[in-house]
Amino acid sequence: MKKTRLAAIDIGTNSIRCIVVEVNSKGRFVVMDDEKATVRLGENLNKTGVISQAAFARAIEAVGRMKKLIDGLNVSVVEAVATSAVRKASNGQELVEALNQQLGVEINVISGEAEAELAAISALHNFEMSGKRYAMIDIGGGSVEIIFALGNHIEEYYSFDLGAVLMTERFLQSDPVSEKEYKQFQRHVRSVLKKHIDKERFAIQSLIGSGGTVTSLGGMVMNMRRQSFPSIHGYDVLRSETVHLLAMLKHKDIKARRTVPGLNPDRADIIVAGIGVLDEVMRFMGANTLKINERGIREGLIIKSIRNLGLLPENSAQRTWRDSVMEFARSCNSDENHARHVARISLAIFDKIARENGLKKADRRLLDAAALLHDIGYFIGYNSHHKHSYHLIHHADLFGFNPREREIIAQIARYHRKALPKKKHKEFELLTEKDQQLVCRLGGILRLADGLDRRRTGLVEVVDIRKNSDTYCIKLLGTEDISVEIFGGNAKRDLFEKAFGTGVAFVT
Repeated sequence: MKKTRLAAIDIGTNSIRCIVVEVNSKGRFVVMDDEKATVRLGENLNKTGVISQAAFARAIEAVGRMKKLIDGLNVSVVEAVATSAVRKASNGQELVEALNQQLGVEINVISGEAEAELAAISALHNFEMSGKRYAMIDIGGGSVEIIFALGNHIEEYYSFDLGAVLMTERFLQSDPVSEKEYKQFQRHVRSVLKKHIDKERFAIQSLIGSGGTVTSLGGMVMNMRRQSFPSIHGYDVLRSETVHLLAMLKHKDIKARRTVPGLNPDRADIIVAGIGVLDEVMRFMGANTLKINERGIREGLIIKSIRNLGLLPENSAQRTWRDSVMEFARSCNSDENHARHVARISLAIFDKIARENGLKKADRRLLDAAALLHDIGYFIGYNSHHKHSYHLIHHADLFGFNPREREIIAQIARYHRKALPKKKHKEFELLTEKDQQLVCRLGGILRLADGLDRRRTGLVEVVDIRKNSDTYCIKLLGTEDISVEIFGGNAKRDLFEKAFGTGVAFVT
């Protein structure tokens, strides 16, 4: 399959970022490199109106390094944009011309609305929002973009001069931040939102955020929860956690903020303004949960470039979580017929027992995904393939699932064979007690279903389940002799019985 390498460079107010991807002829891409340089083009820009000589030099050095990276990776297409600081600075065009010469590519200075569009393209690519009304926010150093959408349809774009660097320099000069300064900053943000956005018109169900402030918030919250996922992409943060973190950060000086776990020390001086803006937006919109998009504008640039090359399928915007799961399974050469049949058996059992055991619709989706992926570990090797399945899923970029959900899916798959979950298993021990119970219950269903397709021939269907006293009687229908499948089910009923506190009996 022919592959093309693309690069996107985002020249922002606080940092310059370069992402390099390899894209195939079906429009699917993998990230090869993601480089960041904190150059602070916006330092003192509000006072002087120009990009300082020091920041100018830092930008030249950073882009020069990125150019070498791009050349070394044999990139064939480069897209580069400059945003708020370059738009506003009187010497912004001078910097663009110098960078054009160094990069060998024309850098586009884009509007706030164009920034919002790129952030929206990235969010729509990464989150399954069909039928939902939601908002997206991208917090940069100079500006903040807010987008309202319904499903895949964008309704409104807004761009405000409320970026973390700009707001820090304009309002938050004390160290630590004084209450008087913070209240002035707060009033300003509230007045901008109230003046431009009719919140009654945009009642939202969810907020998706991108930019350094948002990813830093996710890192700090993950640390507070004592969780450890491979990525914060798709991570959910509550408004209450945002409020509590903000209160803590406001009362620390910059030196103390640099030591806060999960926060990049380079962002310590502007993080209060960044999270302060986010907090006000969440309050204004009545949003209780923030979903973190780790990619943002630079990925939006990549996707736009892929579209311009004609590589992105027409129906890509309608991609579902199941599409992503099956695509990943096929990339691991999974036995698709077996996986689909085990998923059917698993869901048939789930549907019969869910209500009485308090299992929810969202849990059904996790079981479905785990069943479709449970055997992908064969891609690495037969021995311990259940553990290989865990690691492959743990590190997978599955569309439509947040980091907690991906971890639960991985652990359900891991326990489809061999040892039952134990507290001494490191990954299992890190789960909350509630999620441990969920893994045991869904893992028990999957383990049982996998046993009932022992010969991988799809002979068994579950037609009914009745609970008699302390035993689930599972009625099976087979197109021929299914004694081997019943043997398999009996051999793998252990986790189900332990998780639900009942026996299992098969009837035909």
